[in-house]
Amino acid sequence: MNNPQILAKLRELLADKFEVDPSRITLEADLYRDLDLDSIDAVDLVIKLQEMTGRRIKPEEFKSVRTIGDVVVAVDRLLAG
Repeated sequence: MNNPQILAKLRELLADKFEVDPSRITLEADLYRDLDLDSIDAVDLVIKLQEMTGRRIKPEEFKSVRTIGDVVVAVDRLLAG
């Protein structure tokens, strides 16, 4: 899966599960400020990403994630590992 495919999956996931308008989901969008996710949403997102990738995400790997671009990089790293 390449970065544009990861971004497309994220758009789909955030729109379906968190009711975020897909047009607001850009690489620069901040998960908390721009997309109004809270810490519980972030945990749910990690769970959905684990289901999507089939890989376990360690909490420390996700602590620095703030933007959609960060999520794309983290998922890409997971899939490469």
